[in-house]
Amino acid sequence: MDAPAADAVIADTRRWLERAVIGLNLCPFAKSVLARDQVRFVVSGATTPEALAIELATELQQLAAADPHLLDTTLLIHPQVLQDFEAYNDFLDVADALLDELGLEGELQVASFHPDYRFADAEADDVSNCSNRAPWPTLHLLREASIERAVAAAPDAAEIYERNIDTLRRLGWEGWRALWR
Repeated sequence: MDAPAADAVIADTRRWLERAVIGLNLCPFAKSVLARDQVRFVVSGATTPEALAIELATELQQLAAADPHLLDTTLLIHPQVLQDFEAYNDFLDVADALLDELGLEGELQVASFHPDYRFADAEADDVSNCSNRAPWPTLHLLREASIERAVAAAPDAAEIYERNIDTLRRLGWEGWRALWR
């Protein structure tokens, strides 16, 4: 398979972010960082998990070093590696180990999005899995301080997960697919 063009991968990811994540209010904190242009979109050229781990380490260090007013979060999109969800899910242990190894645990965290995302307690065809389904495998690098500020400003933050499930189940598969037409 030829590598997809980076601009197309970013366009797909931005459309998902705007239509699903922000449009359905799956993450009430995403709109402001996107509007302030504080999201870095990076398309990885990695074709192996090892190469992706090297890029992930670089991106974690870059985010940690950046001025949070200029760069708040990074989406590391990797269209050529970890297409299989189980392999992707296993790689999250590598991501956690990198945070620890780089001394960034407690400062940054890695959230996970994948086209075949499946919560452990959900059936594969449960539409609620779509809360973490992105068009391409994606590692979302976030600042813990930003999460803490957002949660403090949103008194119902603990209910976001349940609200997302309700939203997606009301929308259903037909509604989910309509977002992309």
